[in-house]
Amino acid sequence: MSTQIMDKVDKTTFLYEKIIDDIRNRIANGNLRPGEKLPSVRKLSRDWDVSVSTVLQSYIALETIGLIEAKPQSGYYIRYKSGRVLPEPETPNIQSAIKNYGCNELVTNLCELSTIPGLISLGAGIPGSDVLPTKTLNNLLSRIARSCSKGINYEFPPGNSKLRHELAKRTIEWGGDISQEDIIITNGATEALSLSLQAVAKAGDTILTESPTYYGVLQLIENFGMHALEIPTHPKDGIDIDAFKKAIKNHKVAACILYPSINNPLGSIMPDDNKRKVYEILSGKDIPLIEGDVYGELYFGQTRPKPIKSLDKKGLVLYSSSFKTIAPGYRVGWVCPGRYFDKVKKLKYMSSLANASFPQMAMAEFLRTGGYERCIRNLRKKFISNISIVSSLICEYFPDGTKISKPQGGHYLWIELPENVNSIKLQRLALKENISIAPGPLFSTKDDFLNYIRLSCACSWSSVIDKVIKTLGELCKKAH
Repeated sequence: MSTQIMDKVDKTTFLYEKIIDDIRNRIANGNLRPGEKLPSVRKLSRDWDVSVSTVLQSYIALETIGLIEAKPQSGYYIRYKSGRVLPEPETPNIQSAIKNYGCNELVTNLCELSTIPGLISLGAGIPGSDVLPTKTLNNLLSRIARSCSKGINYEFPPGNSKLRHELAKRTIEWGGDISQEDIIITNGATEALSLSLQAVAKAGDTILTESPTYYGVLQLIENFGMHALEIPTHPKDGIDIDAFKKAIKNHKVAACILYPSINNPLGSIMPDDNKRKVYEILSGKDIPLIEGDVYGELYFGQTRPKPIKSLDKKGLVLYSSSFKTIAPGYRVGWVCPGRYFDKVKKLKYMSSLANASFPQMAMAEFLRTGGYERCIRNLRKKFISNISIVSSLICEYFPDGTKISKPQGGHYLWIELPENVNSIKLQRLALKENISIAPGPLFSTKDDFLNYIRLSCACSWSSVIDKVIKTLGELCKKAH
């Protein structure tokens, strides 16, 4: 049944992004010229066979980044000064060789910088407190603390039953055949990843990952004495399937760690057909997959991307997520480890014994009352707008040769700078201007991303951001 559900997604998934891409490309190619009128919202909805709201959302995003403008009682037109349209980065041309990670100090510095008052943090992936449901969750937590005495006691693994029940209900949306008895609550997504990795591999093993990928993955692999085997990953379509097949064939891979539904830092989503291919390849060789899905709820298309877990009939996929996107400080994550449930549960006892009870209760109630769904919808709108605005500013201020991702979800932009720009030097120069960025080498064990940076667009936009992006563009000229 889950496969049938995934088959229905292809036609409707990411049409919002496709309409934007189509118009941007037509402008770039000169097929749509300044001053020309765009088709009406209703006509384009018929042409694309999508809802009027989808077209309107696309037009609003294009207007936000300055490519089109609305004229009262007339329609939408191409702006006369539409600016540059920067291309996307290509799939990295890397060799799937094993190498150790060497950026632990850079990661530590990046995290510590995010706590400095007054620093404009575009580096760490922490949403600004002004976009989080801070007041709502604090009130909810206070009410629970006053009315419930159980919160003072241990909440032993697998964790709060009401929270696990609500989490299991949400998996129905993507075709998950998961009950609350399949879920273990963890101290954030990092512990979920850590426990999963320990359950399926040991020191000396080879772990296949995307490239670029979240730096926490690379740190854990190295910390456990394992070796990362990186596979080139496209900014839009995810991991290179041919390179993936070749790596599985030529190396003894103990496990894979993938983020197929909104990768950090790329914002890519693996097509459903590729997800099926990945699962079939791994299932055929009985290789476990650790699937991270922290940003899956922050999709920009019409439908939530389906995790590979929705295809899993053998319990090979250890699926994990967290509430990092709405309450990072609560440290509430979860994992559905499949056939490795007992092993992960035992490791959880030995690792941290239990999670704090009150945050679990608060998140269970937030889910039950619909607060979480409302919050996520608002965040999606906010991040779509932020990504569009920052992308437009980068087009305006960054040097020739810059390439920029077009994320399909999340709040990150992956930017390829001209080859002569050193992102480590750029980070140092930016810090002198009270700006924090994430340099590309953090996201790989290799040296292929020295001229790349990741920017987080998770804070509320203001005129300050305009000045910050302009400053970064000017600093690129000095970071050689």
